[in-house]
Amino acid sequence: MINPERLWSRLERLGEIGKAEGGGVIRLSFTKELREAKELVTSYMKEAGLLVWEDEVGNLIGRKEGKNPDASVVLTGSHIDSVFHGGNFDGPLGVLAAIDALQSMNEQGIETEHPIEVIAFTDEEGARFSFGMIGSRGVAGTLTQKDLEQRDKEGISIAEAMKADGLNPESIGRAARRPEKVKAYIELHIEQGKVLETQKLSAGIVTGIAGPLWQKFIIEGEAGHAGATPMAIRQDALVAAAKIMLAIETEAGRNGTTVGTVGQLDVKPGGINIIPGRAEFTLDLRDTDEAVRDEVETRIREQAYDICEKQGVRLTIEDLQRVTPVPCADSVKKAVEEAFDIVGLEKTYLPSGAGHDGMQFKDLCPMGMVFIRSKDGISHDPAEWSSKDDCADGANILCQTLLTLAVQKVNETID
Repeated sequence: MINPERLWSRLERLGEIGKAEGGGVIRLSFTKELREAKELVTSYMKEAGLLVWEDEVGNLIGRKEGKNPDASVVLTGSHIDSVFHGGNFDGPLGVLAAIDALQSMNEQGIETEHPIEVIAFTDEEGARFSFGMIGSRGVAGTLTQKDLEQRDKEGISIAEAMKADGLNPESIGRAARRPEKVKAYIELHIEQGKVLETQKLSAGIVTGIAGPLWQKFIIEGEAGHAGATPMAIRQDALVAAAKIMLAIETEAGRNGTTVGTVGQLDVKPGGINIIPGRAEFTLDLRDTDEAVRDEVETRIREQAYDICEKQGVRLTIEDLQRVTPVPCADSVKKAVEEAFDIVGLEKTYLPSGAGHDGMQFKDLCPMGMVFIRSKDGISHDPAEWSSKDDCADGANILCQTLLTLAVQKVNETID
């Protein structure tokens, strides 16, 4: 079992780095605040008795050797960068809980067949460059030189920021792992939703990570005078948009697993006394099952074109992003289930609607996740909170899962 007081004190201490005026923390990638956070986490890794280094994309790694150092490695971790005015648990919990798990193993003299590595991944959030999961993409071997051309608001590219941080952007390929060298990946994270809180449970088993489909709907009608144009002959773009949004709400809510969100809306000309001639809005559609998500998309699309035809307006739908959902591996979920039994917690299952580093490993290794309860479902906000007891429950589940995954003999396989 892990040390709850030690884990909690480390979470509090890390939360002091990057404290922002107005609340929360701001630790963006390749900044002095993140460097300070890395130095603190490095000290914790060394206290845990781990071998510590940074790889070519800036991932901070701590390794506990196994009985067979040539055996495939079990990976765990999360990230310590933040969004603007973020909380203290999103990311840091997974890193610090993993460190405490390995430290507790060492303190108890527990050896594993396979080595275990905890990774604090570079820039999961994407807050600085609007391009996230840099570190996990590097480990998965999918990070490209083209990706490093992304720039922040100051015009600094990822490559330039890496150089300023002492890294060589030309060497990112060396961070990639080979599938035969990685046995599995398991991550502990806060839920960032209300499912566990509603069920009055401290932790849950993640079934998969939803893949977001982002689209822009552009509706072109005809602007006109609000008082001089009869209702029957209007070509109101906003009315059509509103009807499509209602269709999105209905269709996304039919199956209980899909979620659909209209997060941006722009209306032109925008006058109080002008009929909207143009409306643009975005759709974020997610499900852990790609076929289910795409079926919902088809129904929304068909209804949207039908609505616009009846309203006498033109519709264009642009794909902005289409990400494949990633299911959690049955083998890793089984190890997590065993951990729940050992810790003595009731099991429940839920999907991850948010993206996480583990989704980058779909072609690298079996992947799984554990969630703990988030108070009021709040995340990416200074009010983000998970209790000390829930953090301890999650960390103990993580520890037991790591033992199950890493104790297996080298000639045993995991699917």
